[in-house]
Amino acid sequence: MVELSPEELARAKKNNLSPEKYARLRAEAKAPYKGLRQFFYFAFGASGLIGAFVFLAKLAAGQNIETNLPNFLLQIGVVALMVFLFRWEQNKNK
Repeated sequence: MVELSPEELARAKKNNLSPEKYARLRAEAKAPYKGLRQFFYFAFGASGLIGAFVFLAKLAAGQNIETNLPNFLLQIGVVALMVFLFRWEQNKNK
């Protein structure tokens, strides 16, 4: 159950909203597009993971190490950044 102050309950009733819906709308107003941002963190992280796998396979095969190694490290950096941003988003709300 959502705990709302008496003032917030009065506002919810005034606007014909249930307390749960009012609390959900307040949470969305505090952190707009949170779900969309988390989706992009996940999508870009997955893309980086796939790219890292491809470049790791090229490195294991010995193909053009001078260009594949920086690309592999870039993909690992993308994955690390997305994990950091996702965790930061989670901790920011606590």
